Amino acid sequence: MSRLLLVEDDAALAEALARALRGLGHEVVVAGSGERALELLAERRAPTDLVLLDVMLPGVDGFEVCRRLRARDTVPVILLTARGDAVDVVVGLEGGADDYVVKPVEPRVLDARVKAVLRRSAPAHRPPTPHVHTIGDLELDTAAMVVTRDGVELGLTSTELRLLVEFAEHPGQVLSRQALLKRVWDYGFAGDSRLVDAAVARLRAKIEPEPANPVLLRTVRGFGYRLVKP
Repeated sequence: MSRLLLVEDDAALAEALARALRGLGHEVVVAGSGERALELLAERRAPTDLVLLDVMLPGVDGFEVCRRLRARDTVPVILLTARGDAVDVVVGLEGGADDYVVKPVEPRVLDARVKAVLRRSAPAHRPPTPHVHTIGDLELDTAAMVVTRDGVELGLTSTELRLLVEFAEHPGQVLSRQALLKRVWDYGFAGDSRLVDAAVARLRAKIEPEPANPVLLRTVRGFGYRLVKP
């Protein structure tokens, strides 16, 4: 059973979504504001498998909740937005969200997206013999799914780790956004390429000496991205 925290200020909508998700096998706790959600997560009194986070919240909005949460935790986040506006989506994804859905959303569709994100967040099956990739001053251990720099572990989310593993296992190759959506997000050709761009931007911020001038993860315009090992 997945444990979900639903952050939604519309009480009627929150109750309807929570009831539907419980009927689909999830355990759901509802927070009516961003402040309450942050309190519950900080106190570890709320489910922490995944957060369903409304963007348009009074007070601390969903974008800010996501940023604060991501600064201290790797729990997966799916944004709930009333608009598919490109700016809103990109801001949310760059703030650390793992996915987004546009409201109104059918409970079974939301259930499928939740399960997809949780599958990506689960520890991946790896060979029993550790395989360590050296990427500049980084070491990526694909058995432990850990990235370190000078022996210090970097705080990568599960999506960022899976993305880096994909690049590390195909050095020098151009990987298209659609290929990455399939391999990392398991979304096939129906996925949103903005997920890839935002995740790459977050990954660069953590592994590149100068994220604005990347030397490891290079953009190949019109195609995708390529890992260049120094």
